[in-house]
Amino acid sequence: MDPVAEEEARPVPEERTTEPLTEYVHRVTRRVRAFDRRHPLLWDLHLAGFWVTAALIDDVGEGWRNVTRAPDTPGWLILTLSLGLSVPLLWRRTHPRSVLLAIAPSALVNAWTGAVLQAALLQLLVVFHIALRRPPRNLWWATAVVIVPVAVAAVRHPRGSADQDIVPVLMSIAVAIAIGITVRTRRNYTEALEDRARRLEIERDQQARLSAAAERARIAREMHDIIGHNLSVITGLADGGRYAATKSPDRAAQALTAISTTSRQALTELRRLLDVLREEESEAPQAPELTPQPTLTDLDHLIDGVRAAGLPVHTSIKGTPTITPGRQLTIYRVIQEALTNTLKHAGPTATSHINLSYDDTGAATVTVTDTGRGGPEPHGTAGRGLPGMRERTALYGGTLEAGPRPHPEQGWRVHLHLPEETPQ
Repeated sequence: MDPVAEEEARPVPEERTTEPLTEYVHRVTRRVRAFDRRHPLLWDLHLAGFWVTAALIDDVGEGWRNVTRAPDTPGWLILTLSLGLSVPLLWRRTHPRSVLLAIAPSALVNAWTGAVLQAALLQLLVVFHIALRRPPRNLWWATAVVIVPVAVAAVRHPRGSADQDIVPVLMSIAVAIAIGITVRTRRNYTEALEDRARRLEIERDQQARLSAAAERARIAREMHDIIGHNLSVITGLADGGRYAATKSPDRAAQALTAISTTSRQALTELRRLLDVLREEESEAPQAPELTPQPTLTDLDHLIDGVRAAGLPVHTSIKGTPTITPGRQLTIYRVIQEALTNTLKHAGPTATSHINLSYDDTGAATVTVTDTGRGGPEPHGTAGRGLPGMRERTALYGGTLEAGPRPHPEQGWRVHLHLPEETPQ
């Protein structure tokens, strides 16, 4: 193989989008935050202990004499002030306002005596936590609490102009407040994103459950329509074949043939429906065999099957159907359910009449009547037939009426109206 072609064919490693150092810093930061959430008191003890140790080192090592304005300040006072300015930091996160007020007397004595210990700068850490955890209105008085000792030191122990003492402290306070507000904003933004993600996850799960419930209802309707209708046809054929067996063996054989055909058709439709529900796939998955949903062109086949089961059906059609497949399926299923109920409840001498009317706007009206006397249970009083028809009708804003025909007529009447289709 050509070396150049081999070099071009060699897979190019994916470019790292994150620098190793940045990734390491992020990982360490996440671990520190996780440790802080699990052990907040332990973390506070470590941090407060660090600042207390730093203040005592400045005291014992007499580093404070490099910046003090009163070198003759007694050692016991320096030690007391160092502890008063550092120990309260243990509660800086839970009670930052109280900590600042607890430090204020030590800071004021520090300025009044001219010791000017650098531990007074720890007040900036408390101001940061006030900006991070408390309402912004607290920043005004917190700034005043920090500035007052500085102003006292500038007046009692001047080292130059007053602005040289006060302005740097004001700038330091502004930086501490800015950092606190920035961290607070970032934290609130992150929490908002996390809350939104949680809500979206809950909404997704709820939508999935609603979709699953709707799908189960749809599948229940389809199975009811498929199994209920075909079993009713089979029952009618079996009853007719039983009566014909003694007088006309040929008619009985025809009934058995029709029963076999109807059974196979029902089983095939049921298998197709169940294939869609299969959750587990084989190693070489194959798409289930699918067929289109019934439409108005399949009504003739449906009516022929009902007639073969022994129910005379007459049809009357007005207009030309120009409606969507979904509406056609609704009309088909309503007619199928009405004929199935007639087969089951109307009696052996009943007849059925189907009247379909369409107009150019897409509206459709279907009326299915029978002349039966009803069975042990009136039409639609048990099972899922009538609720299923109403659910299908409601999907397209239609109306469905089902009940006995007005006196003196006998039988049952199902009236469906689908309104004009509105453009989407």
